[in-house]
Amino acid sequence: MNAPATTELPVVVIGAGPAGLAAAAHLIDQGIEPLILEAGQKAGAAVREWAHVRLFSTWGEVVDPAAEKLLAPTGWTRPDPDTYPSGGDWADLYLQPLADVLRDRVRLGATVTGVSRTGRDRIVDADREQQPFVVHFTRADGREERVFARFVIDASGTWSTPSPAGGSGLAALGERAATDRITYRVPDLKDPVVRARYLGKRTAVIGSGASAFTALAYLADLAKSKDGAGTKGVWILRRGISGSTFGGGEADQLPARGALGLAAKAAVDEGHADAVTGFRTETIERDSDGRLVLVGEDGRRLDPVDEVIVLTGFRPDLSFLDELRLGLDERLQAPVELAPLIDPNQHSCGTVYPHGHRELSHPEPGVYLVGMKSYGRAPTFLAMTGYEQVRSVAAAIAGDLESADRVELTLPETGVCGGAGLFDAPDAQEADGGGCCAPAPQLVQLGAPVTVGAAAEEAPAGGCCGS
Repeated sequence: MNAPATTELPVVVIGAGPAGLAAAAHLIDQGIEPLILEAGQKAGAAVREWAHVRLFSTWGEVVDPAAEKLLAPTGWTRPDPDTYPSGGDWADLYLQPLADVLRDRVRLGATVTGVSRTGRDRIVDADREQQPFVVHFTRADGREERVFARFVIDASGTWSTPSPAGGSGLAALGERAATDRITYRVPDLKDPVVRARYLGKRTAVIGSGASAFTALAYLADLAKSKDGAGTKGVWILRRGISGSTFGGGEADQLPARGALGLAAKAAVDEGHADAVTGFRTETIERDSDGRLVLVGEDGRRLDPVDEVIVLTGFRPDLSFLDELRLGLDERLQAPVELAPLIDPNQHSCGTVYPHGHRELSHPEPGVYLVGMKSYGRAPTFLAMTGYEQVRSVAAAIAGDLESADRVELTLPETGVCGGAGLFDAPDAQEADGGGCCAPAPQLVQLGAPVTVGAAAEEAPAGGCCGS
């Protein structure tokens, strides 16, 4: 069958997460019909997988203005803008109502398997830009379908592709064979089954960001519980411990994030976790008891552990975009114009310049990667940044380049990235000055009678704004 005229086609949005649903809202605001393809069975499926995690961002920072405008006629009101939602709150109180308003514009259980130009693979030049996009997807029952599109906005995020334990960016030798003892997410220790998996066990935590801080705080809390004897964390860092290892501490303008770093430091200082520095995992072996032994590139062999929590970041799944001509930075796998603005070696969330359709464009006109996926392997994403991205992209698709090129976002000075904090800690109040790379934090008492571990019950799995 021939593809219909391009002007009659919708804009296909991949992913019904925060960025994808916001993109749909902005397209509707521009008078353009979106069609959202979501692999999960509910809107915000990825967010729901870290429902137990609380964000660094407040409600005032994680609700898109166009989405709020679309929700207003239904009687929806935004929760207190100064409070912090959990992932579950975000999904149930905002993302799901937004998907409900969009109705049949959202197709659930639709996993995108390929995007191309109709009748043109990536090699063919002839009349390429005049051909609509064709998007192949698979239904939950295995049926294969396709739709045609004027433009494609990929807001599928990176949640489904966590980075491995191996220090070279590849899975360590033996890592795949040990998946029964490895998780790539911060465990929800409120779940009795999950709690039993780690109770009284020795657990390695590989990673150095907020997700690792959270896991260490969780394990320390478990160790201090009445039946927690024998629970121990082993924190594996690929680098050494420096002044910035634990974040900004009391100097962090995001007090919840600062408190989380201090909780990780407390886990080590109080003996609930041992820190192993300069260790790049090369092999994961099993001993005679079935426990895991991590072997480093330098030949070091660590004492056996019962479980491993790998929290080394995420990376984009580009496999279904292989027939498109994307311009991606060779290091970050982000759009080439965006990469210098988000390089984690140079920037925190708050120093990323707000950007839009021009930085997100590719050699293949009409396709945009937005949200977490646009950042490739950079961990500094902020929901507010994603909302500004899709506002600009929607305006560009509508032909309003003046609006598309205009910056309509002011970021908080220190940014809001990397997960949630210890919101129940009375002393975790906002400090003056400072930033993401503040001097070495001092361990503080987080407030009696709340302990560091107890406060960590509300801490996050590491992505504040996954899309």
